[in-house]
Amino acid sequence: MKLLLDTHIWVWSLVDPGQLSSRVQRALKNAKNELWLSPISVWEVLMLAKKGRLVFAEPAERWVGRALEAAPLREAPLTVEVALASARMTSAPSDPADGFLVATAQVYGLTLVTADRRLEQLEEISVLTNRF
Repeated sequence: MKLLLDTHIWVWSLVDPGQLSSRVQRALKNAKNELWLSPISVWEVLMLAKKGRLVFAEPAERWVGRALEAAPLREAPLTVEVALASARMTSAPSDPADGFLVATAQVYGLTLVTADRRLEQLEEISVLTNRF
């Protein structure tokens, strides 16, 4: 399975795995699964850190670099095709970052791993929910 990690799933997997359900933890540890990350998630982490909503023991850019080294993920490029797909969505999420993640999952045929109930309801993509 090809899994696109929502931003919070990526962060939790590194700093607070207890936030992940056993189902999601197994999926992330399964060597047969490909783990993908959008640059939108990196941007979102940096913006949340800048606003003080995410706090790291080191500068956020350094944390991101170390996180990507420690747990390498496939990059899901933000392309014109992804931007167009995000604009075409009929049930687009109100958060533009979420819209890009959904469009990325569509374009690359990825399953979005999320705990966001609004995204779980979308029919346009496959979703692996983080529910206990």
